[in-house]
Amino acid sequence: MISPLADPRAEAVLSRLHAEDARQLRSIVLRYLPRALLSRFGGGSGADVSSAADRAFLRDKLVALDADKGRLAYTYCRALDARQVVEVGTSFGVSTIYLAAALRDNAAAGGGERRLIGTEIEPVKVRAARANLAEAGLADFAEIREGDALLTLKALAGPVDFLLIDTWIPLALPALELLKPRLRPGAIVMCDNVRQFAREYRAYTDYVRDPRNGFRSMLWPKQGGVELSVRSEAPA
Repeated sequence: MISPLADPRAEAVLSRLHAEDARQLRSIVLRYLPRALLSRFGGGSGADVSSAADRAFLRDKLVALDADKGRLAYTYCRALDARQVVEVGTSFGVSTIYLAAALRDNAAAGGGERRLIGTEIEPVKVRAARANLAEAGLADFAEIREGDALLTLKALAGPVDFLLIDTWIPLALPALELLKPRLRPGAIVMCDNVRQFAREYRAYTDYVRDPRNGFRSMLWPKQGGVELSVRSEAPA
C-alpha cells in the first residue's frame, strides 16, 4: 500500500517496527487468548493487564497501532492542519512517528509552531520511543512525557486539534475527560480497539456516542475497531 508519508527515512523505521510488532503477536496471543475466552464465556475481563506480571511481560512489546490506522491518523492531522496533537499511550513510538510526520508536513506547508505531546508510563518504552523518533528524523516535533497520563497532561495548555488514545483501557475515559476542555471545536479523537474490547470500552463509547457530552462519534470497524469522535462546538 502507498503510504501518504512519502518519507523513506520515517517509513524505514516504521517498517522495522511494524515487522517487530508482528513477530511479537504470537506470544501475546498465546498469553491472552485463554483469558479472553474465559472472559467471554465465564465472566471477568480479558483485557485487564494491570498485574505486575503482565506489566513485565508487556515491557518489551510494541502493541503498536496498525499501519492503516497510523496512515489514517496522519491523514486526519494533515486535513485538520493540526498544530497541537496529544497521544495517550506512546509505547515504542510507532503511532508517534505518523503523528510527528503530519506535524512536520503541516509546518512545511503552513508554517507556525507544531508540536506533539506523547505520554508513556513505562520508562523502557519512553527511551525506545525517543530513539525511534530520532532515527526517523522527527524528534524536533515530538515531546514524550514519562509517567501517568493523568499527571503528565494535567497542566497541558490547549487548544488540541487531534487526540489519539491507545492505552490501558480504564485510562481512556478519564484521559478524555481531562483533555476535553482543551479540545478545540472540530478536533478529532481517535481511540483504538473499541470493537475488539467492546465490553471493556463500554463506558468510553457510551460517553462519546451521547451528543449531550459534546461529541459526534462513529465506529471505524476494521482491525479491532477505532472510535472516531469529533468535538462539537457545544453539547446538544
